[in-house]
Amino acid sequence: MASNYEGYKSPLSTRYASKEMQFLFSDQNKFSTWRRLWVWLAKAESRLGLEISDAQIAEMELQISNIDFEAAAAEERLTRHDVMAHVHVFAKQCPSAAPVIHLGATSCYVGDNTDLIVLRDALKLLLPRVASVIARLSQFAQSYKDQPTLGFTHLQPAQLTTVGKRACLWIQDLIMDERALSRCLEDLRFRGVKGITGTQASFLQLFNGDGEKVKQLDQLVTELAGFKKAYAVTGQTYSRKVDVEIVAALASLGTTIHKMCSDLRILASRKELEEPFESTQIGSSAMPYKRNPMRSERCCALARHLITLFSSAANTHATQWLERTLDDSANRRLTLSEAFLAADAALLTLLNISQGLVVYPKVIERHISQELPFMSTENIIMAMVKAGGDRQVCHEKIRVLSQEAGAQVKQHGKDNDLVVRVRKDPYFSPILEQLDTILDAKTFTGRASDQVGEFVKEEVEPVLARYSEALKNVQDVKLNI
Repeated sequence: MASNYEGYKSPLSTRYASKEMQFLFSDQNKFSTWRRLWVWLAKAESRLGLEISDAQIAEMELQISNIDFEAAAAEERLTRHDVMAHVHVFAKQCPSAAPVIHLGATSCYVGDNTDLIVLRDALKLLLPRVASVIARLSQFAQSYKDQPTLGFTHLQPAQLTTVGKRACLWIQDLIMDERALSRCLEDLRFRGVKGITGTQASFLQLFNGDGEKVKQLDQLVTELAGFKKAYAVTGQTYSRKVDVEIVAALASLGTTIHKMCSDLRILASRKELEEPFESTQIGSSAMPYKRNPMRSERCCALARHLITLFSSAANTHATQWLERTLDDSANRRLTLSEAFLAADAALLTLLNISQGLVVYPKVIERHISQELPFMSTENIIMAMVKAGGDRQVCHEKIRVLSQEAGAQVKQHGKDNDLVVRVRKDPYFSPILEQLDTILDAKTFTGRASDQVGEFVKEEVEPVLARYSEALKNVQDVKLNI
């Protein structure tokens, strides 16, 4: 129906992010988690002596996923309170349990704890994706560890490196991202059962002043939710500093993706390297010959959005007055979901790219041949000195020939003919037999090839070992759009 296309839909859910990540931030997952939290609270309170029966708990458990969204929306229009709207709807579905639903809790008991559960699960979903990209790029790096290529500084040709060594620069950044995201997951705790301003006063009243039982209640619910620890202190909410740390790690991942995919776009422009390009894919509506790097461009676009979200999380934390203000709510609904959805979409696209990178060695060799003669001048001078020549005389000879060859390239658009000029000059006759060796590109890459092997063994393999099971199930990523 036309009405399906008349409202805004996020591109993150319609075009880019995975179904798994979308589910984590879905209403179904959110509100069924609220209900699980009410069940866990009731179970813990019952275990510690409050009059809550097994039958009441069983009644609640039966309705965890059976959410009447229309009824909840109607209630919220009346109450202007999302949590109480869902309490009312849940209570109607569980009439015998109605008196004990949300007992002693504040809205942030379900709201914040659900957010923490979703953040935990989202981090667990993202981390193997990062590892998968690292694994694929590691294979690529090892395959091309010996392939010389022009290095660039200031985006100008510089000393040679190898295709594999350059890939290791990308991998190293991703390893730092894996470490940061793993640290976020490791540090993440549960808000737990803390009450209205974090003092647990309502629960202390429920248990007739027994502080030890309140502490046990906090720990029991924390364990039921699958966390080892809860935050020792909170206001009404867990500190939004937690959001800052997580979104910062995601934004940092965005910088890695943007940098790598910008490199790929530059290399694609030089026709040295290409992302996957499908047989039916159209590069341009006007220019049929084009093979635009649309995947890398998509990654850069998503990464830029992801990077900007950090300031939103940082400003939200900075403006949380005293025990909390509600001006965090609408912002966090956007920031947290979009940060993870954008990261998920960018990583899936990056994995698709890394699974199908194409290298064109002949193009790379041609580009090297245009620059290497200039880079080899010092080696030619040293060879002449070893053959008995005068360094200063040789330097002047090479300087003049280099300027002449440079003029052919820059003024006349011709190929670099410095080597031809050297071969024709009788002065260099003592080293002519060595020229091919002197101009072998592999002699200009230093320890690049060895560095790839050492890096993979020392830095990459320990990371991939932690994801060995997940990596067994990685399949080729197919982009829907």
